[in-house]
Amino acid sequence: MVSGGARHSLTLRADGTVWAWGSNAFGQLGDGTALDRDTSVQVAGLTNITAVAAGESHSLALREDGTVWAWGYNVRGQLGDGTTTDRSTPTQLLGLTRVISIAAGSYHSIALREDGTLRTWGSNSFGQLGDGTTTTRRSPVPVSGLNRVTRVAVGKASQSLAVRADGTAWAWGFNALGQLGDGTTTDRSTPVRIAGLGPVVALSGGLGRSMALLTNGSVWAWGFNYKGALGDGTEISRNEPVEVTGLRGVTTLEVGTSHSLATRDDGTVWAWGENYYGQLGDGTAVDRHTPVQVPELTGVVSVSASEEHSLALLRDGTPLAWGHNGDGRLGVGAPPRRHAPTQVPGLTGVLHVASDDHHSLALRADGTVWAWGDNDNGQIGDGTFLRRPSPVQVSGLTDIVAIAVGDTHSLALRGDGTLWAWGTNASGTLGDGTTVISRKAIQVPNLTHVTRIAVGTKHSLALREDGTVWVWGSNLFGQLGDGTTTDRSVPVQVPGLTHVTRIAAGGYHSLALREDGTLWAWGLNVVGQLGDGTNTHRHVPFPVYALTNVFDVAAGMDHSLAVLTDGTAWAWGWNKQGQLGTGRDTGGRIADRMSGLTHIRALAGGGEHSLALREDGTLLATGSNSHGQRGDASSGDQLTALQVAGISNLIHIAAGNRHSLAVRDDGTVWTWGDNLMGQLGDGTSADVHHPRQVTLP
Repeated sequence: MVSGGARHSLTLRADGTVWAWGSNAFGQLGDGTALDRDTSVQVAGLTNITAVAAGESHSLALREDGTVWAWGYNVRGQLGDGTTTDRSTPTQLLGLTRVISIAAGSYHSIALREDGTLRTWGSNSFGQLGDGTTTTRRSPVPVSGLNRVTRVAVGKASQSLAVRADGTAWAWGFNALGQLGDGTTTDRSTPVRIAGLGPVVALSGGLGRSMALLTNGSVWAWGFNYKGALGDGTEISRNEPVEVTGLRGVTTLEVGTSHSLATRDDGTVWAWGENYYGQLGDGTAVDRHTPVQVPELTGVVSVSASEEHSLALLRDGTPLAWGHNGDGRLGVGAPPRRHAPTQVPGLTGVLHVASDDHHSLALRADGTVWAWGDNDNGQIGDGTFLRRPSPVQVSGLTDIVAIAVGDTHSLALRGDGTLWAWGTNASGTLGDGTTVISRKAIQVPNLTHVTRIAVGTKHSLALREDGTVWVWGSNLFGQLGDGTTTDRSVPVQVPGLTHVTRIAAGGYHSLALREDGTLWAWGLNVVGQLGDGTNTHRHVPFPVYALTNVFDVAAGMDHSLAVLTDGTAWAWGWNKQGQLGTGRDTGGRIADRMSGLTHIRALAGGGEHSLALREDGTLLATGSNSHGQRGDASSGDQLTALQVAGISNLIHIAAGNRHSLAVRDDGTVWTWGDNLMGQLGDGTSADVHHPRQVTLP
């Protein structure tokens, strides 16, 4: 059998050994290392294995003696060994015996025992363990009130599924997208029956959706219908089952993050849903709302659909793979990858990046600043008004430790605590007491001991080492926070605001984080971007409602973002394009948790999209993709954050109006999205759209 995780894959060989390839950041390949593998390696110490299951970043194996073994990521106790310690080699789950089937979700796991009862462990935020609570469990616990179970499955959005001996289907856990199929969107911490299904043979779950294979060979689907993933010919989400169009004679079914695979009794494979990375295997990158046959693929006995790639096992034991090959997840070596994101050529040794509408900055480790893109207002800082499609050095700046970008002006903070500005100077945005454009960096006078900077569309903020905040520029909506709507061409202190540790600026609003973990906001509030529960503009700082233990803060054009000390992400304000990442397109005047985001290190807000950087160096994006700023080929909005493929080991991110930037730990810069003014680099490559054979030793 084969099983695909988010960025790694497992295969079980006929001799009972397990082999793995792909990402190995958390030891999920089980070879005792943290090295990514683009060809398969044997999982250490496992023999006599009868089944395997791959979660997002952890792995499970079932031995013929009924014991369960686990390895990989363990932050939510998903390994079930009583700890939260990652494991790079398999460890046995003590006290769990007589198991006949296993399943792995993103952060939780399930085992079916031979007596027909279930044991679950790991994350339980939405009741996905089925024990009647939302308490995370590091060791297996029984699922309440469910017996005579014959099959079990999990979804990639914290739902769990089971088939009983009488052919009824049951579900529990996260249900915001209708993925439990009970006609509601209410989370369930104990199993509920899925209505309207005939005798069920098997179930499978994806990201916010679930599917059932019936005894008559038909397939039924419900939940989130992104990219036609339900296969009913529409993109209409369903909270009750609907039949997948034109698909009969199905023997196995596998649901991935946003695509699905089915094998028929003639050995052919059929696929539908998202196809940006070629995960449907039909030779195109075209999404499919109804099933299409994977050409020239027959004799298949097992399939696995993961986040952005697919696997198939032939009758002769040959595994095949197709789709995205980031982290070597196809196990075929290193074929070409998708062109987005793209490296900015010739720019290395970078620590930080910053961007707004049409220009970008990069701070190198040597303290110099480099810029590219639009330069109509001198915002590149090279002494000219020439547009720069590739990086040029900002004149006269050395020993720089921080950078920030506005609509058409730029700021840089030197190591000595002085601040430098260039570009347009309408409304006093350069802070030098004039409104004269400067094509080269000039010092902002009378402002010293600065530790942090932030820039909005036409206003700027500086945080001094004494915890005070200073502001200048446009003040039409009170975004300077000085109690007036008067523009300021020199910095003025925000009154009554002390003990500040972080600052951020949206288009026309500002944010400040105090050392007690509270967040304060002021300025434009027409769409609730201040998070105070109203739409009232604020000319002085006002507390963000009911938000404490804030670790860091960021802002988009008309929305705001915060990371809490527990690594969760929260957002509020304009949300028409899904930039808040809450799973809805309705905005909020108070902070709401961004769906599925944990272990977040930093956030960045663009015009209508948001980025989230995880502690493991991976990146997620949500919101508009009108110009590819989310890093994928789709044109629609995204309501929850999905991982940006093909880029990892990130240390810093930035979001422009319609483009995005990231810095890797090797000092290279990567960009994607709108490039009208040359604000990106270039270079392309191709997807792997057809199945490729995995080379096993």
